[in-house]
Amino acid sequence: MQIKVDRELCTGCQTCITSCPYDAIAMSEDDKATINEYCQLCRACMSACPEGAIKEYNDSPVQIKQGDLSAYNGVLVFAEQRDGHIANVAFELLSAGRRLADTLGNVSLSAALFGTDEAAASELIKWGADTVYLCDDGALTRFNDEPYAELLSKIITEHKPEIVLAGATAVGRSFFPRVAARLHAGLTADCTSLEIEEGTRNLLAIRPAFGGNIMATIMCPDTRPQMATVRPKVMKTGSYDVDRKGEIIKIERPAKASRTKVVDVVKDDSLFNISLQDAEVIVSGGRGLGGAKGFEMLKELAALLSGTLGASRAAVDEGWIQYGHQVGQTGKTVCPKIYIACGISGAVQHMVGMQSSDIIVAINKNPEAPIFNIANYGIVGDLYEVIPLAIKKIKEDRGGRGI
Repeated sequence: MQIKVDRELCTGCQTCITSCPYDAIAMSEDDKATINEYCQLCRACMSACPEGAIKEYNDSPVQIKQGDLSAYNGVLVFAEQRDGHIANVAFELLSAGRRLADTLGNVSLSAALFGTDEAAASELIKWGADTVYLCDDGALTRFNDEPYAELLSKIITEHKPEIVLAGATAVGRSFFPRVAARLHAGLTADCTSLEIEEGTRNLLAIRPAFGGNIMATIMCPDTRPQMATVRPKVMKTGSYDVDRKGEIIKIERPAKASRTKVVDVVKDDSLFNISLQDAEVIVSGGRGLGGAKGFEMLKELAALLSGTLGASRAAVDEGWIQYGHQVGQTGKTVCPKIYIACGISGAVQHMVGMQSSDIIVAINKNPEAPIFNIANYGIVGDLYEVIPLAIKKIKEDRGGRGI
């Protein structure tokens, strides 16, 4: 569905511009109104135009009939790898995919894996995949949008899965929308839950919206495949069966040349070489630290606990620590065994990214801070007194030894 301007009827009166609440209309060089990508289909301009030059067109590039949907079957998971090692989010997606496949009627669960070997593909089978589409071309070991999108689009077009899932990681967020656009399929991003609508084969993709204040349930009933990216650490991994058998199908990288090339990968060593989403212990700081120096204290505590540093958006916005440490709706979703929140009041946008942690310890001077509502253990006090005491106690228990 699109709103367009009939250029033959448009007189350039600009009445439509003042009527649009989204600034989606501008005048072109020939003094004709044009509608841009900001259009929200509110149709206010249609009634405002005195010449009737603005009209609604049902001209989407692909019209899929309901009868065509039966050609799609099964669940496909994109298995992300980093430096040849499968990312944990792939195992989480296989668990979610298996549950969806069983709900749909024991349909096939497959995985797409690029840039690594058969040993890694076998691991995906042991974690629940029935079939793995493997492209072991070494040129794909390093992620590149174009060849990844080309290859996954080819797999989906040929094998027609009804649901396709990827992790809401930097990789998934980068290339998965390209695939959806190529296939003219619906895509729901950053999901925290996935279900199948009762009595249908429609995927219910559930995700936070409006700053985490509501949970939106999104469906794409008229197109296939139904695509979604899922936040790491929100799904639990399934069972590992060393004796499980499956099929590995090797596929070739498309001959189409990529317009881009990955020259080098620069890693940020500020995360203790521990990914936030893989860490078992996270010590996070917020605005209550009062400055960047506070993170030096938290860094010592995190190192003693073999953990890593996290942060609230407020601390990142102040420039006290890099964005890679940010936890929350606009950062990373984490699920460590222990999450220590220091000087973090507990905005809903932050809590949605860490509230599934096994144990939450909150340290804050304000006894009314919302973070205490979800904390397993709360300490009301000055973190600049509490944290040094904790560091001292840990060192004493270790016989005076540090890290």
